[in-house]
Order: sequence, then C-alpha cells, then structure tokens
Amino acid sequence: MEYASLPPGLLTTRLAAKAAGVEPATIRDWVRRGILQRAGGSPRRPYYTVQDVTAAKMAAKPNSARTRRANVHPA
Repeated sequence: MEYASLPPGLLTTRLAAKAAGVEPATIRDWVRRGILQRAGGSPRRPYYTVQDVTAAKMAAKPNSARTRRANVHPA
C-alpha cells in the first residue's frame, strides 16, 4: 500500500527508484550501505527527500572492476 499523499519533496522507495533510474532494491541497498538516509516513514514504508536521492545517485559507488583493480598488487 502506497501513501495516500506525501508532502512535496518526499518520495517513496518506488518513486525514489524511478527518479534515480534504478530498481527499488538498489534504493534499499544504498540505505543499507549508508549512501542514502531515510527522511521518515516507518521501517516498512520509508520515504526519502528528492535532494538525498539525487545526491545518492551522483555519489561514487564501487563496482567490481574498480574493486578488482584496487586489490591487484604488482609483483
């Protein structure tokens, strides 16, 4: 069940994912990793600010190629 009405500037997980061009699971992962902070709601129905979602989208996120290169030590 979605919120009937959120104040302007706030997004549900689904809307935050749409705004960032990612899946809702990615939004939850960003929260778990500390890239995105919840702005309120409940544990099962959090919401986020538009500014925080935009900042999280722009934040540098490690990927497997970058991680592998960083862990390779020259002999």
